[in-house]
Amino acid sequence: MQILSLETSTETGSCALLIDGEVIERRCPAEQSHSTTLLPLVRQLLAEASLSLAQLDAIALGIGPGAFTGLRVACGAAQGLAVAANRPVVPVVSLAAMAAATGGERVLAVLDARMGEVYAARYVVMADRWQQQGEIQVLPPEQIDLPDAAGWQVCGNALSAYPTLAARVAAAGLSAQPGILPLAAWVARLAVAPLAAGEALDCGDIAPLYIRDKVAKTVAERLAEGGRA
Repeated sequence: MQILSLETSTETGSCALLIDGEVIERRCPAEQSHSTTLLPLVRQLLAEASLSLAQLDAIALGIGPGAFTGLRVACGAAQGLAVAANRPVVPVVSLAAMAAATGGERVLAVLDARMGEVYAARYVVMADRWQQQGEIQVLPPEQIDLPDAAGWQVCGNALSAYPTLAARVAAAGLSAQPGILPLAAWVARLAVAPLAAGEALDCGDIAPLYIRDKVAKTVAERLAEGGRA
């Protein structure tokens, strides 16, 4: 099985190739636009593996949630590549990719959503696949519902972005991995099972998972919080 994956839901954009279980990943250069760096990286990655788009079984995409612009970049690139190669697309929720990266089996993934909020979702391993428990939430860090059972981990950059959340996690006695971000390598790995099960989609059926419909606070909201217009 050969899968190309794209993930640009955060500032750490990446692409990866999964070839018969082995994964090669490349990350977008820091402080450069994903829109200008992602596709050149893809071409480089394919060339290094001596693969063409036509040889791929599918393209996997981290659909979000995350930065609105980043989600659109990866989605547009995945659709374009899928059309060019006549290949299906496997959507993978970026929070699930984070959960899989922990090495645990019960994980609360928390991603900084900016504007004082956090994207959060719980995942458990069931039948060798990561299953989401409940809905993805976008809430202030103090309102995130933490697991109250043993064996849960919490991962994601929201732990670093919001010290109050990290303190709550520590007080609850939960294991924390703040350095984990959604990356293309895990998007590729999580795409294997749905692809094998025939769950890949036509590129026209793929769309970013935004969760929140606001990109930034209004002037009035910033002033009300003591900020500047």
